[in-house]
Amino acid sequence: MSSHDRTYPAGASPTPGISLWRTELTDTVRLATPIALTQLGQIAMMTTDLMLLGRLGANVVAAAALAHTVLFAAFTLGMGLVAAVAPLAAQAFGARDPRGVRRALRVGMWASVLAGVPLTALQFWGVEILQALGQTPESAALAGRYLLGLGWCLIPAWIFMAIRGFMGAVNRPEPALWITLVAIPANFVLAWALIYGEFGLPRLDLLGAGIATTFVNIAMCVVALVVCVTQRPFKKYHVLGRFWRFDGPLFRKLLVVGLPISGAYLLEFGVFAAAALLMGTISTTALAAHQIALQIAAVLFMVPFGISIAATVRVGHAVGRRDAAASRRAGFAALALGAAFMAIMTSLVALARDVLPVLFLGAQTPETAATFELTATLLLVGMFFFITDGLQTVAAGALRGLNDTRVPLLFATLSFWVIGFTGCWWLGFQMGLGAIGVWIGLTAGIIVYAVLLVTRFHLLTARGYMPEVGETVSAVAH
Repeated sequence: MSSHDRTYPAGASPTPGISLWRTELTDTVRLATPIALTQLGQIAMMTTDLMLLGRLGANVVAAAALAHTVLFAAFTLGMGLVAAVAPLAAQAFGARDPRGVRRALRVGMWASVLAGVPLTALQFWGVEILQALGQTPESAALAGRYLLGLGWCLIPAWIFMAIRGFMGAVNRPEPALWITLVAIPANFVLAWALIYGEFGLPRLDLLGAGIATTFVNIAMCVVALVVCVTQRPFKKYHVLGRFWRFDGPLFRKLLVVGLPISGAYLLEFGVFAAAALLMGTISTTALAAHQIALQIAAVLFMVPFGISIAATVRVGHAVGRRDAAASRRAGFAALALGAAFMAIMTSLVALARDVLPVLFLGAQTPETAATFELTATLLLVGMFFFITDGLQTVAAGALRGLNDTRVPLLFATLSFWVIGFTGCWWLGFQMGLGAIGVWIGLTAGIIVYAVLLVTRFHLLTARGYMPEVGETVSAVAH
């Protein structure tokens, strides 16, 4: 019997020993690795698009950044909803309820479509939205052209995420990784062809980049569905069975779990957007250094994000089989892995802080010297930021495995805005610390958020808290 299939009588668990912790750590690593690599693949696709667009000029890159801002606000809403697929499916898997697993994926796909229709339509008002936010008509028009092609990617991207959550919940995340790895070169070739008019295709510039991204996301979604329908062990779940039957009770549960996740994502996205605006008022150098440091943080973040999804699944499995000790062990094993990884990577970043800006700015020149110096300083200030950012995302994932998302939303409000943004403004402007003060404020908010989430997971699992799986999956009428 594999560790994935190990079960224990209700209310009884073996005494956690070294072997149990070793098994849990091994299973978490095995599950998290392909998920994290999939996330890095998504970053790679976005990076290649920006590299290709960069040859068209700085104004095009700036317009693409504006378009991504509009798109990401909408994308975040749906991302939170489909994030709820993983805990619901994992709990059903742990409870040995294959119909519950299928239903969790089905409501995730329904949520993708229902949220995607209005939010996709919103993308085509991108020009008006950006002008209302004070952007120039020229930049808004370029961004709007990008969104005409890019805006259609929301629904297929969310469905792929839902399928990825389902695959992870049944301990088979690898196909999502293979699909992503094939998609990276496919996206590059198609984007290059449509941006520059190669292979007999029309030259579409920004519109071409958006169309390429949408087409690749549709292809990824279709291939993932084909894998689910035709390949073992996925096909036994009959994921498209009764697809058109609307599952109201479980859909409401998805909203209860998923909407607070969306809210927390939006609060986090909002505070970083606000920090960028503050940096812009300080200087162009401060804004550039801020964006480079955040891009490095985003790459590092993908591994803890993978561990976070693994934590959701592992805790969800334990909840499904009613094993409180295993749910606690799963969460803290994931937290240990996330902390260890981020500690190592943070140390490497600190050592390489003076050379990392080369990846974004090229060789240092007199014109870029100030940006180099400030970026290196922010990366040093961000050491605690990186470690605690990894801890907060893993802790949030573990809590999702317990269906605990509403209290973390309150924590996000307090941490990101009451403490984080206030600290950014006060330290950066009132105390005169500038960009460094803004980053200290962000770091303070992240630290508080991480401490609150880890503490809540500890308190819930210490008293053996278990959500009622019957209310989430099994007891809802099929």
